[in-house]
Formats: sequence, C-alpha cells, structure tokens
Amino acid sequence: MTVALEMTVTPMRVARQQPARDLAAAERAAAAFLTALGVDLDRDGLAATPGRMARAYAELLTPREFALTTFDNDEDYDELVVARAIPIRSVCEHHLLPFIGVAHVGYLPGARILGLSKLARVVELFAHGAQVQERLTKQIAEWLVEHLQPKGVGVVVEAEHLCMTLRGVQAVGATTVTSSLLGTLRDDPRSRAEFFALAGLRAG
Repeated sequence: MTVALEMTVTPMRVARQQPARDLAAAERAAAAFLTALGVDLDRDGLAATPGRMARAYAELLTPREFALTTFDNDEDYDELVVARAIPIRSVCEHHLLPFIGVAHVGYLPGARILGLSKLARVVELFAHGAQVQERLTKQIAEWLVEHLQPKGVGVVVEAEHLCMTLRGVQAVGATTVTSSLLGTLRDDPRSRAEFFALAGLRAG
C-alpha cells in the first residue's frame, strides 16, 4: 500500500518596517546639497539630477517585500545547502557611499528547508539600507537561524567599499571579508571547512 505524504508549505510575507518616504522633500534636499557644494544645477544635464539622486538613494535604502516559503524536509536532507556569490549592493552608513560585493550563504537543514531564491531575498532584505558590513553579515545569519531553526548557518560577505576606494586612503581594489558562523558550522571544524570549500573560500 502506498502512503501519500502531505508536505507542509509555510508562506510568510517578509518586510522591514521603514519610515514613510517623501521623495519630493528628498529631491529638494538633494538640490540644496548639490548647490551648497558648488554644483550648477542650471547646467545642461544637471537640472534633473536632484530627482534622479533622490530616487536612486530611495532604491538603495528600501528593501523589497517578498514571500518567504519554507517546506518540510521530507527527505531528511542533512548536508549543506550553499548559495554562492549572491550579489550585494548596500550603502555605508558612515559616508552614504555604496559598497558592492557578494555573499556566500549556507545552512545545514533541520526540519525545514528554504526555497533557494529566498536566500538571495534575505540577503537583499538586510543589504538595502544604511549598513555596516559586519552587522549585515550577522543579521543574515541570525535571521536564518530564527526562521529556519537549522543545525547550522554560515554567511561570508566580500565587498568593495567606495568610501575606501574613492576617498580617504583610496585603496583601489581592496576587499573587506566578514563572516558569521552559527551552530554546527561554528562548533564543528569539519562542517566549517566543508562550508568554506563549497563556498569557494579558503578556511584559513
């Protein structure tokens, strides 16, 4: 006799609470900011710049909502799930200049597994906003632990910060690497090494 197993799918809308946006006020502020720095907004090509600037920062600072879907781990899958090189674009909260890079995210499943595209959505959820890379890395890992309750989580972020490459020290090509390892991936050297290998990174 064949027994049909019913999979439990758990959907949830995910969004970060954000203050209301006022793009008109942002455009006026951008115009005042550029004028104060000596930019001639009457010059050809610059008249619409404050509006473009306001919309660009609104996009960078506002994460999109998404539907999180988790599934029963019916197959009792007990090996790592790793998504490599998820693109990141965020804004450094110290200078409001972008930092750009990739995140490598993995987890060791427990009772639930996550739709693969949602790993990228979780990264975007925390990347959009005024951030520091260390906090971003930790937030992604802790969110996955809270919502999936996996046996372990690993997150590594590699990014180039324009506040380092365009100003100050002008360290062109410098990359900052941060990591957050939780559960088995923190406690078990073999699992940790496997995560770094699957992510295409050297364990140290």
